[in-house]
Amino acid sequence: MGMSRILMGVGLAIVLLVQSGCGFGSNPGTTSVDTPPASEILDEIQYPNGDAPTSTVWDLFGARGDQGQIGAVNKYIWNASLDTLDFLPVQTVDPFTGVITTGFGTPPGGGRSYRATIHVSDPALDARSLNVALMTKSGPASAASVRAVEDAILTRARQLRAQDSRL
Repeated sequence: MGMSRILMGVGLAIVLLVQSGCGFGSNPGTTSVDTPPASEILDEIQYPNGDAPTSTVWDLFGARGDQGQIGAVNKYIWNASLDTLDFLPVQTVDPFTGVITTGFGTPPGGGRSYRATIHVSDPALDARSLNVALMTKSGPASAASVRAVEDAILTRARQLRAQDSRL
């Protein structure tokens, strides 16, 4: 009797395996569930607003932006401003906002003292990127003086850029 029970159990197990492999007992009206891959689920958890970074490690080896910028300003206009107005004592310098503030000083060959505030507002090498405010001890400087200083700064910036392009 012991052997027939074992054979009966083995036979029943084989029948159940065959039935499960053939799909007997499954409901034909059901469909499979489409689940997203694990990477998409992880991205949804880490970045719930959908703002996942699009850069990769290989972006380090790609083309770089314009190296003519210091912070958000053009380095040529920045350096040209410091070169052109080197006779004025520098009080504050902020390359990230693009502001240079100087104290009073007299230009070589001139008799009047000036104080300047220069604002480089754009990374482009363009006249619109430069704003100069000149003050004398008696009030604002003439528009012609301001224009002459702006022209001198922009001319020097073009010269610095030309020197860099030859390297």
